[in-house]
Amino acid sequence: MNKKASILYVQTSDDPERQYSPLILAQTAKAMDIEAKVYYLGQALRVLKPETTSTIKIGEFPSLLEMLEKTMELGIEIYVCEASKQMLGWDKIELIKGLKIVGAGTLNDLALDASATMWF
Repeated sequence: MNKKASILYVQTSDDPERQYSPLILAQTAKAMDIEAKVYYLGQALRVLKPETTSTIKIGEFPSLLEMLEKTMELGIEIYVCEASKQMLGWDKIELIKGLKIVGAGTLNDLALDASATMWF
């Protein structure tokens, strides 16, 4: 039996200009019937606070919050590394709704299961 193609997009940056690529590619993969997942790691978590996601907007694209919400509405899971959250000292920091906070080992599992992995 053939395994369905899948791509894992890993976001490691909090640079506003680097936020759109993994989300656009994940949405495009979904439209191509490729399973897509997005994983936020390290400094990338800084863009996931509600007050930050709504202020990041590049060119004519929707805000980062709108892009994240659309990605999740399409059924694409977005994971956040719990260890990175702890590293940032964010025990009580709330992130946008719908994200899945997971252990660091999840990244390894997702990478092993994916047909391809792209890092941003």
